[in-house]
Amino acid sequence: MTCEVRQARPADAPRLAELSGALGYPVAPGIFGERLERLLARDDNTVLVATDGGDVIGWLHGAEHELLETGRHCEILGLIVDARARRSGVGHRLIGAVEEWAASRGLDQIAVRSNIVRVESHPLYGGLGYARVKTQHAYRKQLRSYGGRHG
Repeated sequence: MTCEVRQARPADAPRLAELSGALGYPVAPGIFGERLERLLARDDNTVLVATDGGDVIGWLHGAEHELLETGRHCEILGLIVDARARRSGVGHRLIGAVEEWAASRGLDQIAVRSNIVRVESHPLYGGLGYARVKTQHAYRKQLRSYGGRHG
C-alpha cells in the first residue's frame, strides 16, 4: 500500500460520507458535502484524506480551538480508516499530518477523544505518545427547530 495524505476536496464528499457511515455515523453525501465545503472554507479547520492509488481510504478532521482554561490547541474531531486499510499505518500518517498542521499554526498540544467502545483505537493513540488524561460522560440534547434561524 502506498499511502499519500492530502487536503480533502469537495469531490471527496461521497467517499468520506461512505466511510463515516461504515463507522456508525451515517450521513447523506449531499449533506456531508455541504458540511465539508463549509469546513474547507475555514482556516482554523483541516480535513485530510489518505489515499492509496488515488482511492480515499481514510480521513481526519482537525480544528484549532481556544478555551479559557487551557488556551489554544488542536483537537482531532474525526478519524476514520477503511476497515481493509486498518493496521497498515494509515492512521499514523493522518495523525502525523495533522500534527504538522497544528505545529505550523504555533499550537503545541493536540487533544483527541476516543469512544470507550472503540477499543482498537486506544493503542493507536497511546503508541503515538498521546496520554489518557480523563474519562468522562458525554451528554447531548436535541434542540427545537426554529425554522433554520440561529439565535
